[in-house]
Amino acid sequence: MAHAYRHIQPDTVKRIFLLGPSHYLATRKCCLSSALEYSTPLGKLPIDEEIYNELAATGAFEYMDLDSDETEHSLELHTPYIAKIMSGRDIKLVPIMVGALSTDGEAKYGALLSRYLSDPGNLFIISSDFCHWGSRFRYTFTNRDQGPIWKSIQWLDELGMNIIEKCDPAAFSSYLQQYQNTICGRHPIAVLLQMVAHSPGKFRIEFKYYDQSSKATSSSDSSVSYAAAVMTEL
Repeated sequence: MAHAYRHIQPDTVKRIFLLGPSHYLATRKCCLSSALEYSTPLGKLPIDEEIYNELAATGAFEYMDLDSDETEHSLELHTPYIAKIMSGRDIKLVPIMVGALSTDGEAKYGALLSRYLSDPGNLFIISSDFCHWGSRFRYTFTNRDQGPIWKSIQWLDELGMNIIEKCDPAAFSSYLQQYQNTICGRHPIAVLLQMVAHSPGKFRIEFKYYDQSSKATSSSDSSVSYAAAVMTEL
C-alpha cells in the first residue's frame, strides 16, 4: 500500500473517501459506518457527517452496525496509513463498505459518487488485493502457456490491471466473468471505474507496483497478489 500512499499530496486533501469490500456482511448495497470516528494508534479520524447525510438521503445506502464495521478489515487496515500521512491536518473520512453488487449496482453507486470525484479536496482510496490462488481459496486457474504457476497468476493479474488502467468498467466486468479472478475488491474497483465513466472530468489510472506473497510452482502452493495504483485527473 505504501507504494500508492507515497504519491498522495496531503496538503491538498480535505476529505478521504475510503471504499473497501465486504468480507463478512452479506449485502447487495453500499454501507455507511454507524461510528462518529475511526480510532487508530496514530490518532482519530472523524467521519464526515455532512457527506454521510447526503449519501443517506439518496436512499441507496444503508448503515452497518458497529460489530460488522469492526470485523471488516478492508477499511481498518488503511486507517493507520491515512492517520500517518495526514498527521496534523484537518481532514474527514468517508468510509464506505461495498457489498456484492451487480453490474447495475456498480453503475448506480458510481453515478451517485461521481459528483465528488473532481473536487480537488477529495481523495479516493480503494481497498483491494488481487488474485488469491490455491486450493484453500478454491481458485486454481492456470494458463500453461505462461510457464510456472506464479507467471500465470501474474499474467492474469496484469490482464486485469491493464483493463483497469483503461478505465473501462464493461471490459473489467467481462474479464471477471471470463476468468473469475479472486480480486476481493472487484466491486469497489468497478464502482470507481463507473465513477470515472459518469464524471465529466478525465482521469488516468496507473499501476506503480505489483508483487505476490509467494511464487507458486505446484498445486499444493498458494499465494495472494498485491498491486498499487494511482489515479490522477488530467
